[in-house]
Amino acid sequence: MFDNRTKSNFRGERLANESDSVLHSWCVPSKWRAPTVISGRGARLELEDGRSILDMSSLAECSNLGHQHPAVIEAICRQAQQLCFVSAAWGAQPRAELAEALLEKAGFEGGRVFFTLAGADANENAVKFARQSSGKPRGRIVTRDRSYHGASYACMALSGDARTRVQADPETFGVLQVPPPYAYRCAFDSSDAFTCGERAVGAVAQTIDRHGASTVAAVMMEPNAGTNGIVAPDNYWPGLREATRARSVWLIADEVMSGFGRCGEWFAWQRYGDAGKPDLMTLAKGLTGAHLPLGAVLLSADVADRLQHQMLYTGLTYCGHPLACAAGLAALRAYEDEDLITRSRTLGAKMFAELQALQSRHPVIGDVRGGHGLFAVVELVTDRATREPLAPWPQTPPVLTALVDAAMASGVSLATRGNLLILAPPLVIDESDLADALHLLDQLLSRFFPT
Repeated sequence: MFDNRTKSNFRGERLANESDSVLHSWCVPSKWRAPTVISGRGARLELEDGRSILDMSSLAECSNLGHQHPAVIEAICRQAQQLCFVSAAWGAQPRAELAEALLEKAGFEGGRVFFTLAGADANENAVKFARQSSGKPRGRIVTRDRSYHGASYACMALSGDARTRVQADPETFGVLQVPPPYAYRCAFDSSDAFTCGERAVGAVAQTIDRHGASTVAAVMMEPNAGTNGIVAPDNYWPGLREATRARSVWLIADEVMSGFGRCGEWFAWQRYGDAGKPDLMTLAKGLTGAHLPLGAVLLSADVADRLQHQMLYTGLTYCGHPLACAAGLAALRAYEDEDLITRSRTLGAKMFAELQALQSRHPVIGDVRGGHGLFAVVELVTDRATREPLAPWPQTPPVLTALVDAAMASGVSLATRGNLLILAPPLVIDESDLADALHLLDQLLSRFFPT
């Protein structure tokens, strides 16, 4: 199925072992044992030991265009020959062109774009802009439990992440957290997704009302894809938009993972049309297809107008780096020229249908969520009737780790979190590769969870 025959080292030399010199994120350093990637193409990664690995996670949901997209590489090289760097105190043509293209794709006529380095500082700056533009410099920010907005201290406070809760106190950062619209395990005792979504919106509205709308600057939420594994009911985001607008509170859409075709639209909120349009939106990851680091905050005309004549005390040296912006502009053209947004929607529907078929064959699959694009969550349980999880959240059960290791040995890289398998392959993945990966998953579920 997958060709893992040993090949000679591409460079003909031994590569340095990172475990001897590098601290890696989101791991216990002494346990880091990842293979070295030396090249990539499309949905595949080439390893130092000669193996070819099919990437079923887009490397943290960011390589939407696959690896080493030729048009993006060409744009980076062309820009490097002309201008590698100029600070944001100066203008740069690729920065201006990318900002205009993003505003057009989002329908944010008259808005502005603030470029950042990544998703975390995009989210921090979105909060800054929401507070400053609303005239609530210490205004509270409503987020939800079991969410993820980054790993800086402020973003850890914004996130409802059990892994980092002890490191950053939400209250200290002016954050109010509400239960998530997690229909499979609804905190509001609902028996159906619609009611769960309705009650989850109600919890946000009640939180704002309890503290007073004059003290709340914004609500920040992920519209769809994310490593938290929650896909909200269809009525949740439009309801959230209605509730925040009625209270004159800004709505920030964290589209760092869900943007650029991942959920079958340019941005996940666009599935709801103007009924889901946020006041601010944060981007990263797929913005350049992960070829270079770049993030952004998009501000609606209303928010931007309020900041036009105020001093902005924010920004980092490399914000809006010309090389990264050139990569972003080429990435947008690639999404468009190759019709990858539509492809994500159609191929994602096929993937979702196959996962539902797997659910019918494997009792260990309690729930399958997603289906709007090439993003899906498979939640595993010990008992489908009681929905008892394999392990307490956010622990990853050893049996799931063993399944992922077996998949890797067969040439497929799968992403997990807790009891979840998160499937988010590059939008350019070959249909045959996707089918093979799902067939392998079927076999591994039978092997590790026999009935």
